[in-house]
Parts: sequence; C-alpha cells; structure tokens
Amino acid sequence: QSAHRAGLRGFIRYGWRWSWRVAVFVTIFNTVSTGLSVYRNKTTISNFASAGGVTGALFRMHLGLQGLAGGFVFGTVFGIPAGGLLMVMQKLSGETLQEKRNRERRELYEQKLAEWQSRLTVTELLGQTESDVQGGPEMEREGES
Repeated sequence: QSAHRAGLRGFIRYGWRWSWRVAVFVTIFNTVSTGLSVYRNKTTISNFASAGGVTGALFRMHLGLQGLAGGFVFGTVFGIPAGGLLMVMQKLSGETLQEKRNRERRELYEQKLAEWQSRLTVTELLGQTESDVQGGPEMEREGES
C-alpha cells in the first residue's frame, strides 16, 4: 500500500510537470499541421514532418543553435510516423479530413444555391404580381374608352 501511495504521489507531483508540456507540444503540432493542410489544401506526410520539426525546434530553442537544429531533426523524424499513423487511421475510418471538408463545402454550396434559387422564384412571382396589379386597371380603362 505504501508503495502504491508513493507511486501515486510521484505521478501527481511529476505528472503536472509533463502534462502542460505535452499539451503545449500537441497544440503547436496540430496547429502547424492543420494550418499547412488548410493552406496547401491537401494532407501530406510533409505537413506532419514540418509540424514536428517546428515543434521540436521550439521546444529545444533554449539550448541554442545546436538544440534548435537537434529539436528540428528529432521532431521531423517523429513527425513522419505520427503523420503516417494519422493518415492511415483516417483512411480506415472511411473518409479523410480532406474528403470530409470537400463534401461539407459542396453541401453548403448546394444549400446556398437552392436557397438563392427559391428567393429568385419568389422575387419573380412578386414581379409578376406587381405587373398584373399595375396592368389590370389600365386594361379596364382602355376597355371603357
């Protein structure tokens, strides 16, 4: 029991030290990889490698130029398999993020197009109604003359 408690105390004490670092690392990695995917409009391994390199370099920047270069290489080396794993998982799920984004964009376009066409038909009907109303009394006056 005492060993279990000591392990739990150590986990709580040192877990905090690592948890915020992991959270920041993952946030930077995902932000860079998502930004590259959106900018380039495609998801590739090079996006993940670049994101890993940037993140690794940022985390080792305090060690100087050698740390920056080492962090970049280390991040790139680990970004490639991480990106490959994420891409394989997307393929296995049946729809990649790129396909989902294109599908949602197409559905939104079709919805807006249908809405625009329905507004156009209402506008045309209003125009016909106005011309019928304006033309009706004039025709009656012409018939009376």
